[in-house]
Amino acid sequence: MVDVDQIRRCVRCGACRAVCPSFEVLGWESFNTRGRMILIGKILDDSDGSWALESLGTCTTCALCSQMCPAGVTPSKVVEDARRVLASRNITGAWQIELRDRISSTGNSLGEAGRRHGWLSMLGTDASSDVKALDVKADQVYFAGCMASYRYPETAAKTFGILRKFGVSLLPSERCCGSPLLRTGLDASECMEENLRQIDEMDVDVVITGCAGCYTTLKNDYGLKVMSVAEFLAARISELEIGPLDFTVTYHDPCHLGRVNGIFDQPRKVIREICELEEMRSSRELARCCGGGGGVRAGYREISLEIARRRLADAPPEARYIVTACPMCVRNLNEAGGHGRVIDLVDLVAMACRK
Repeated sequence: MVDVDQIRRCVRCGACRAVCPSFEVLGWESFNTRGRMILIGKILDDSDGSWALESLGTCTTCALCSQMCPAGVTPSKVVEDARRVLASRNITGAWQIELRDRISSTGNSLGEAGRRHGWLSMLGTDASSDVKALDVKADQVYFAGCMASYRYPETAAKTFGILRKFGVSLLPSERCCGSPLLRTGLDASECMEENLRQIDEMDVDVVITGCAGCYTTLKNDYGLKVMSVAEFLAARISELEIGPLDFTVTYHDPCHLGRVNGIFDQPRKVIREICELEEMRSSRELARCCGGGGGVRAGYREISLEIARRRLADAPPEARYIVTACPMCVRNLNEAGGHGRVIDLVDLVAMACRK
């Protein structure tokens, strides 16, 4: 349900309007946070609401509006709830239905039929046999997520290659965490129940993930104890055999890791142990969005990529790489013009590891 009090507290000041990434691209009042809050109020008084589908669908849920709101309103949460209201009325975009069906049929948001843990073969083991050989009970498990598993398997393998040295295991049949469904107003109970069943059976205490979307979902929607890969690396950086690299990088804060969950210092600590760090034009709480979240990449790809292009312009020219801690950010920024210059934090650590 939409928190009506949040809508009432919105004073229409426009502070959010100045920072909304989709409004910066589209330019229409209905495509900024203030406009969306007005439309959501009208949705609640209307049995339809299909006229608001595109406005709500182009919100990346980056929460920069929530960060800037002087009234303490969290519009990103209101937008998600309003999307849920529309979905309950069977008002959805075709791309939402396709997303739901892909996850339902394959267990991942990309619709891939291959083994989710196929990247284990990069560590010199057979994927199917190695998962079965992992600990049946484990205090900590690595939740790779859809994007790392199927689009960045090398990063997933590098990550687990480090984590397993510290006794971290895997869920035997990991499924999509449900973030793409939850952010777009759809039901994610099937995914969540299956993942929770495995977590309970393994007596897992902490779930470790390298995806910002998985992180915020596992922590705030599942209610689990979650650690980002950046936090894990920062806490154990002295135990890793790494050497310095003679170049400068910058760091892009993923919205759902940084602004939403406050993970800012840990990835920077890891980077500074390896090389020079030059901040982007906007960073930390005020970091601009990569454009990939909230379902925008799935439903409005060109808008998503244009937001990413504008984010790339924030990078200092002296930075050899743009380092981040989310595979969705890596993908969207690279496809928008990063051309492989955008890498995961684990990729940087792997470069620094002494053979």
